[in-house]
Amino acid sequence: MEYELLSPGLWVCRSAAHSFGTDAFLLTDFARRHPGDRICDLGTGCGIIPLLMQRARPPKMIWAVDIQPDAVAQLEAALDRCDPRPDIVPVCADLRDLPDTIPAGLELVTCNPPYFAADAGFVSDSDAARIARHETLCSISDVCKAAAGLLKFHGRFCMCCRPERLADVICAMREAGLEPKRLRTVHKTPSHAPWLFLIEGQKGAKPFLRIEPPLILRSGADLTEEAAKICHYGESYP
Repeated sequence: MEYELLSPGLWVCRSAAHSFGTDAFLLTDFARRHPGDRICDLGTGCGIIPLLMQRARPPKMIWAVDIQPDAVAQLEAALDRCDPRPDIVPVCADLRDLPDTIPAGLELVTCNPPYFAADAGFVSDSDAARIARHETLCSISDVCKAAAGLLKFHGRFCMCCRPERLADVICAMREAGLEPKRLRTVHKTPSHAPWLFLIEGQKGAKPFLRIEPPLILRSGADLTEEAAKICHYGESYP
């Protein structure tokens, strides 16, 4: 394992089993949290999204849920190193059966879910990688139902996924009572098709989907100004 500095006093712990990528930074930015929000991050892994939310305008409280005990322990190790310790509560639980310690009526739920169906694509031999990438322990429908159960009326659910799953995500959101309200696609360059989308659903809202301008990650060899602002972070330490 190694520790990386996200901002002064704020650390994340990453390992071969539980790490993070650009999508975590993009989802954190897209979610537009507020200082008074109570938030739950489902499938938190090493806790990168709750930790990134501490860099500016930290929310009131975040419950960080993962089914894998080693991921939760990894987040605990990072929190122990942070100064001051953020208001993040690690929870080892199955999102299909969340404990009562996470209150209902939250303002925001986030999730960077498994991108692939259980039988799609290359399936890793690593349990951690398989759980993170494929719907082996939960489906997109399970994620949306869990989010809906945690949110207050008009509370928001933000997630990211691969473009080929867009229809699945919209259907699952609506079945759970989460109306898709914002959608943004992410492109490696202006000439590339999107490799990711970011979507927000609102509990109990009326239909009206706003398509936001695409997010372009690179212009030539360099990150675009917007992508660089979203994705920057600090140094690595053993």
